[in-house]
Amino acid sequence: AAGLGARPSLGYPGQKYETGLDAIEEIEVIAQELAAETFAARYAEIRVASGAMSNLYAFMALTRPGDAIIAPPASIGGHVTHHAPGAAGLYGLAIHPAPVNAAGYTVDVDALGALAREVRPTLITLGGSLNLFEHPVAQVAEIAREVGAKLLFDAAHQCGIIAGGQWRNPLAEGADVMTMSTYKSLGGPPSGLIVTNDAEIAQRLDAIAFPGMTANFDAGKSAALAISLLDWRDFGADYARHMISLAEVMAEALASEGMPVFRGADGYTRSHQFALEAARFGGGQRAAQALYKAGFLACGIGLPVADVAGDMNGLRLGTPEIVRWGAGAEDAPRFARLIARALTADDPAALAPEVAEWRKSFCRLHYIRND
Repeated sequence: AAGLGARPSLGYPGQKYETGLDAIEEIEVIAQELAAETFAARYAEIRVASGAMSNLYAFMALTRPGDAIIAPPASIGGHVTHHAPGAAGLYGLAIHPAPVNAAGYTVDVDALGALAREVRPTLITLGGSLNLFEHPVAQVAEIAREVGAKLLFDAAHQCGIIAGGQWRNPLAEGADVMTMSTYKSLGGPPSGLIVTNDAEIAQRLDAIAFPGMTANFDAGKSAALAISLLDWRDFGADYARHMISLAEVMAEALASEGMPVFRGADGYTRSHQFALEAARFGGGQRAAQALYKAGFLACGIGLPVADVAGDMNGLRLGTPEIVRWGAGAEDAPRFARLIARALTADDPAALAPEVAEWRKSFCRLHYIRND
């Protein structure tokens, strides 16, 4: 991969500007075909460098500066790239926060419809940095069609459980474009990916990638993505099921430990992620630092609950990495006990030796091809 990554690869397979790229051209085609197959899409754009860049490319393909868009706010995990400080704002879009259905940790469909009829957006987005329950894609797609907008689904975090067939495919539900990063629940390299069934949108994305924004790209990551997608062909459904089942059991176990797990109308989660209300711990980022001292990785997130001054009001946890290292539902009680102790201890670092010793028992990667 290092050798591939050092090679410029300007242009299309079979029509590269540089010579000697036969292997890279083959990798590019294979990765693109596997990406389209994995997400049941007609077209895939693999040359984007990250999930954030995937969103920017999609914004450029679907909107023009000054256009109105509706995007999920931070209180339901809306990502910064959909808002003023990120790609949407930098591109000059007029951003309208979507109304919130707090109990569903998603958008309020009826209120969103009213807002869309008022502001006449060019684009509506769904998905974000925390996804507890499936989003109302089909209903929002209907609203988008009514007002002449396109629908973008940001699957940066849930692309793995979509690829594994455990969540409905947003493209099949009416989304025009699905963007994602490839290293989170998909378990691939740090890169981006865009898929669509719309030929015109695919052509726009292609022109933005080349000769527009990407030009040369890291073919080593394309090779790594192709291998990851082959893993998903063989093991994706099982991996996705286990990510979700561990998240559900761990959320229940943490609640049993007295932790303030955020609960929606349908429970704690139906995905590989869940969250704690973080006010008790001084905020989400402060809680994440306590967990880090004990040997756990987590981060703050927005929740539709009271704000925490100077910090985020939620703490996000997820299961993709620990499941890939072999953790299962039987491990949830111990995870919960240790996390609860770390969050309530005066010295969470005192737990680090115990956590590190237990971590040694998860020593083999699962859900990967060995041939």
